[in-house]
Amino acid sequence: MQLRELSDIKKFDLNLITFLNKVSLPALRISLGIVFIWFGVLKVFGDSPANDLITKTVYWFNPDIFIPILGIWEAAIGLCLLVPSFIRVGLFLLALQMPGTFLPLVLLPEVCFIEIPFNLTLEGQYIVKNLVLIGAAMAVGGRLTPILNAKKST
Repeated sequence: MQLRELSDIKKFDLNLITFLNKVSLPALRISLGIVFIWFGVLKVFGDSPANDLITKTVYWFNPDIFIPILGIWEAAIGLCLLVPSFIRVGLFLLALQMPGTFLPLVLLPEVCFIEIPFNLTLEGQYIVKNLVLIGAAMAVGGRLTPILNAKKST
């Protein structure tokens, strides 16, 4: 490889990394918001494929009431993530909601696993994908400007 070609590759690499650094966090935040809105709205209208799993997991609540409330909660998370001044609220709501998404792994292992602990059913995969959502939320939260650094008004 010639020196000029190597220089062009390095320049392209630098430009790509610079571009990704600029757009990746907003893209992650917006896509996370859209996912939460989408999944939440499906629950509100009773069209979520997770409704049966939720009903079996939190059997002590009336699903006709609980599932729409959960859907509103999820949509609120998504909306907060789309509005920069509400990101912290959205991340707080997400942190409260997310542990409950793992309950079926404990309460309904026969639904989540073909063979415990690694061979997941489709429902189990749906639950485990929440690890990615948690990681994305952590990345978004980790890039917030600390409140302590904000200018004080006098």
